[in-house]
Amino acid sequence: MLSILLFAAAWVACLAQSNEFSSYSSAIGLGAGTPFSAKGEGSITGVKVWEHPNSHITGIQLRHGANWGSVLGIVTTSELSMELFEGEAIVQVSGKFNPVDYIYQLTFRTNRGRSLIAGQPFQVSFNFYPKFARAELRMLSGRSNDKGITSLGAHWGIVNPQGNTGADQP
Repeated sequence: MLSILLFAAAWVACLAQSNEFSSYSSAIGLGAGTPFSAKGEGSITGVKVWEHPNSHITGIQLRHGANWGSVLGIVTTSELSMELFEGEAIVQVSGKFNPVDYIYQLTFRTNRGRSLIAGQPFQVSFNFYPKFARAELRMLSGRSNDKGITSLGAHWGIVNPQGNTGADQP
């Protein structure tokens, strides 16, 4: 019985430690439609964004390592993309949204000062960034409908050299 209690205590301690340097930027937007999330192993190495020309963001796709995840939202003909360099990470996501319908602009900024800007500078501004030093974008979540992205939130964490979110000290 004592060994079970010790195992349980160690397991809880590991769980608490692995999330110690994680943070969440609360979702903005209407929040209507189908929920989505994009999570993968290791650092994000690429981003694709689709937009309805002169209007709103319709889709987002993240690449972790060599693997592209599912498209969040829908694909249209207007695609913008950025591949990250070795050691480069997304450290800020900002843009514009209309509280009654869609995300209109997205800007992904890296720790090397590069940016991917998609969409139109229309309506209310938002700015997502990690709470802890050395943290980077790990995951996006939100909602979409058949015309585009209606809500978006950002999940941040520290990636250690093995590609796992962990108890790396900031």
